[in-house]
Amino acid sequence: MKRPLLLGVAALALLASPLALQTPADAQTNTRSQAMTVDPQRGVLTMAPLLEQVTPAVVSIQTLQEATKKTKTTRKSPEEEMMERFFGGRQAPNESGPKGGLGSGVIYDAAEGLIITNNHVINGADEITITLNDRREVEAVLVGADPKTDLALLKIDVKDLTELKLATTGEARVGDYVIAVGNPFGLSSTVTSGIISALGRDQGSSANYSNYIQTDASINPGNSGGALVNSKGELIGINTAIVSRSGGNNGIGFAVPIRTVKNVIEQLRENGEVKRGRIGVVIQNVTPDLREGLGLKSLDGALVSDVGEDTPAEKAGLQEGDIIIAFNGEEILDSNDLRNLVGLLKPGTRSDVTYLRDGKRRKTRIGIAEVPEDADDSDDASSSDNRYGDDEPEMMEAFNGASISEIPEDLELRGGDDGVYVAAVERGSRAYRAGLRKGDVIRRIGRTDVTDLVDFEDAIDGDTGPYALRVERQGQNLYLAVK
Repeated sequence: MKRPLLLGVAALALLASPLALQTPADAQTNTRSQAMTVDPQRGVLTMAPLLEQVTPAVVSIQTLQEATKKTKTTRKSPEEEMMERFFGGRQAPNESGPKGGLGSGVIYDAAEGLIITNNHVINGADEITITLNDRREVEAVLVGADPKTDLALLKIDVKDLTELKLATTGEARVGDYVIAVGNPFGLSSTVTSGIISALGRDQGSSANYSNYIQTDASINPGNSGGALVNSKGELIGINTAIVSRSGGNNGIGFAVPIRTVKNVIEQLRENGEVKRGRIGVVIQNVTPDLREGLGLKSLDGALVSDVGEDTPAEKAGLQEGDIIIAFNGEEILDSNDLRNLVGLLKPGTRSDVTYLRDGKRRKTRIGIAEVPEDADDSDDASSSDNRYGDDEPEMMEAFNGASISEIPEDLELRGGDDGVYVAAVERGSRAYRAGLRKGDVIRRIGRTDVTDLVDFEDAIDGDTGPYALRVERQGQNLYLAVK
């Protein structure tokens, strides 16, 4: 009952705006430039002319996996379990009988018969059947898939197809009117509308690349792989997931943004797989305490906590403590922004990088290397494991619940012997809550390098904090703020 009310409010808003007060002639002129126009014959607001251009480019996808002998099941990730539950995933591998699935797709290149969908829609399928808007059915072949962005590219051999125009990268804004087109519950060519609720949503998994568009346009099981378009009928995203306890729409849906779609699909088109880029840095977010401790003006940017040897970052002159604020012409608000931008660039290309060092803005060019196939994407820099054993050297009590000493002589550390050693941390103390752990080696406080205990005491003398620390833990550097 709420949707008609929302549409009524939207209609009133449009009627109150200069764009909505049109003559029939104006309406015909603006048919392709606005989501809602006045039908000159009926005198009503409608999206029909726009949808006549959009819906032929959205297809229904049916998959079939042939029955196999019972096999040992493998544990799925939370993301995979959610996708299978909400978007027509197939039966468990040990269930008998053919396994079917249902989803949506978007025609990307009409001349070549290329169709975009989600990886989880076609994953494991032996047969993929496409049903076009005009009810033609045809078998599709898989060109390539990328589980880390949940995108896949299919190809069909059919003429007279309609493709969607792609929106300009980075043009979408929160509050933009959007339309979702797909096949929820197998109901073909279903159209729902809403707004962009948020941009840059992160699903919280370091194993995947996510920078989702969040929308309140109704998205339900079967919508997965369908189109999210703007009021000009341009594709801005591929509908991928929902947040729901019941499996139905709760007004929180997610779409892969067009920037990611373009990059991934073009790589799949050329190579059948995606090669990811890297620059060789460990990064983290700037917290309010780190901002104060490092004397920064903003929380924006990705803090470089470590730079790998003989990496593009080292060759470009990046250093620990730099704050990357722009990359490849895109603003960086947090570490996830940088990870997504770098990871989706083709290896071998070069990009501009803008960063802050000692409060000064700098810019350089950096090459993009390829992520090794056996690389582990996880970041264990925050691990609290104790690699140094339980023997505690003679120590002094200081620093908000942490016991600090000189570095024991028997330790072989990546960063050398300069610094102080965290011999113990009281559980529940400020230092503990900030992430400091036994075995950490403090190398820097703020912008001051620490050589020994004397330097350490001088750095904190008379200062009430917060203290921004550069710490070595298990051979990897990270930044912490102790307040």
